[in-house]
Amino acid sequence: MATDMQRLVGTSEDDEEMGMDVKDEDDEDDDYEENGGEQGNASVSGMVEIDDGNGIGTATGDNRFQQHQQFQEQVGTPGGGTRRSRPLEEKERTKLRERRRRAITARILAGLRRHGNYNLRVRADINDVIAALAREAGWVVLPDGSTFPSRSQGQKPAGGNSTIVTSSSSLAASQQTPSASLRGVASGYRSPLEYNACQTKGVFMPTPSPYDLSSSSRSQTSMVGDGEAQRDNRPLIAGSMDNADDKQIADLPPRLPERDLAGTPYVPVYVMLSLGVINIKCELVDPDGLLKQLRVLKSVHVDGVMVDCWWGIVEAHAPQEYNWNGYKRLFQMVRELKLKLQVVISFHECGGNFGDDVCIPLPHWVAEIGRSNPDIFFTDKEGRHNPECLSWGIDKERVLRGRTAVEVYFDFMRSFRVEFDEYFEDGFISMIEIGLGPCGELRYPSCPVKHGWRYPGVGEFQCYDQYMLKSLRKAAEVRGHSIWARGPDNAGTYNSQPHETGFFCDGGDYDGFYGRFFLSWYSQVLVDHGNRVLSLAKLAFEGSCIAAKLSGIYWWYKTASHAAELTAGYYNPCNRDGYAAIMTMLKTIGVSLNIPCVDLHTFNQQHEGFPETFADPEGIVWQLLNAGWDVDLPVTGQNGFPCLNRVGYNKVLDNAKPMNDPDGRLFSSFTYLRLSPLLMEQQNFVEFERFVKRMHGEAVLDLQV
Repeated sequence: MATDMQRLVGTSEDDEEMGMDVKDEDDEDDDYEENGGEQGNASVSGMVEIDDGNGIGTATGDNRFQQHQQFQEQVGTPGGGTRRSRPLEEKERTKLRERRRRAITARILAGLRRHGNYNLRVRADINDVIAALAREAGWVVLPDGSTFPSRSQGQKPAGGNSTIVTSSSSLAASQQTPSASLRGVASGYRSPLEYNACQTKGVFMPTPSPYDLSSSSRSQTSMVGDGEAQRDNRPLIAGSMDNADDKQIADLPPRLPERDLAGTPYVPVYVMLSLGVINIKCELVDPDGLLKQLRVLKSVHVDGVMVDCWWGIVEAHAPQEYNWNGYKRLFQMVRELKLKLQVVISFHECGGNFGDDVCIPLPHWVAEIGRSNPDIFFTDKEGRHNPECLSWGIDKERVLRGRTAVEVYFDFMRSFRVEFDEYFEDGFISMIEIGLGPCGELRYPSCPVKHGWRYPGVGEFQCYDQYMLKSLRKAAEVRGHSIWARGPDNAGTYNSQPHETGFFCDGGDYDGFYGRFFLSWYSQVLVDHGNRVLSLAKLAFEGSCIAAKLSGIYWWYKTASHAAELTAGYYNPCNRDGYAAIMTMLKTIGVSLNIPCVDLHTFNQQHEGFPETFADPEGIVWQLLNAGWDVDLPVTGQNGFPCLNRVGYNKVLDNAKPMNDPDGRLFSSFTYLRLSPLLMEQQNFVEFERFVKRMHGEAVLDLQV
């Protein structure tokens, strides 16, 4: 009977490890063979009684089965020697493994339900988890376990069995997933996975690329082996950051050739250091371990590193009292290795987003002000305040102990410039990126995970603090329509989809007279904030390269309204270029443009779990690239999620060095996010070294041509 069942549904490694019953049935089959089949037939006939041919075992049959097991564990089998019984210690170990496996499964299920909105039954097992993640990644999972890509439904093998190659996956945090591969929040992840890694469900997962099939790709060693030795080297999806297993069906598509970039222009490569490299006391964490990692990066000719300089660490306790000690030691270490340095002036908090593995809040004295005046933070229509960064409404309001927000930003930047003057003079600091909003990006915090947002929700407008509403009232009065001094009342909630709202649906209010007024004001506040802060940064860091980072809001990009971009402050519907005004502002000030998510792919077909997100990361990256290049802006790039295999690297190369571009445009630099133990693993680092060579225009020996 066990043999017939195995033939029907198959067996797995999990069955062998965790199933006591499976072991016992296998042992009975052995007894049957050893004893010529006679005793086996008698045993089987006594074990189960079939009720009227319906295949239902009776209670009598179950009792006899238990008695049969107990009897055979105690006595030998006549006519065929002693039964092979496992030692009690081995059975106890099996039970312990099973308890541990169930405890881990329970925690996985709880996390998926809580953070990822996965609809899993209370008594779900690991098979349900794998099936849910597989469906999330766009696969079809039949009730009997047969699994295949949705694009191959017409090629399903008869009988429900399909030949597949499976590798186990592990969440890679930035350390995506969300995972992406991402899906919009870790991440990760991701992240992460989330992030991952805010590795929550809802991040974009790039379509499997033919580059994955390259026999020379070191990351493909994860397709063999077992247990913890197997690692998932896919990029996570853009804040899931939960990943399903990689699977490829037998009829694999042909390999696509890689471009030969030998002799192409040199693009510098930087590596972002971990978020917690400097702790909350402004001390360098694990200097010896960091030094070893930096030496390894230097050995593969990485040009330099990037590090966040946190406002919440340096000016933590009192206004204009700055502590730079940890950064002094870090900068000295990097300079001694003859690496370059990029610095991000981070005026936002760290924690709660994809990839955030540490918590760094805004300065304590700012939080104290916020407790008595929470309107210094961005606020949604329900009145929830987001302390991730300061509202742009107080840029010119003296509510921070007698200073405006932009004055606070300028004083901080000027202190940095004076403290590290020698590093600027000798060219060691090659670029300063100015944080302009959440995650350091010039956008509204329209998709806060802490307020319940999950991919692919459109997010909410963040203009309901008293200072932003004051600006809106003034703009409405100037326009002559005081009634327009309000936010949209039909724009849905954080997790709404465009067609569910009256504002973002096709033909919705976003394109009416009021909608165009409101969105113009909302986006202009974003441009004005960037202009004010970057102008002061240009003054503080005169003569240095300054950069600003935009966000790649790619979900709902293929809809008419581009709803997720609108709530983030990018007035970019299908009938308007929402990035032209931003690029003009950056060009006027003379700063560079930093674009994230240059590693992501657009789905060839929509994700099965979110069939109508109309996501297009390649489309948004291409629009941002061309908008910047059209006004002759220097453009730098970053990966959005952990990039560990050739698929993501090839996508970065395609964006950094566009093929057949008539003007020969390319990235001025690329920053890899981020330095982590996962990147330093041998198989992943070999692939990274190969990527660095291609960015530098060097030849590689294993090019697929």
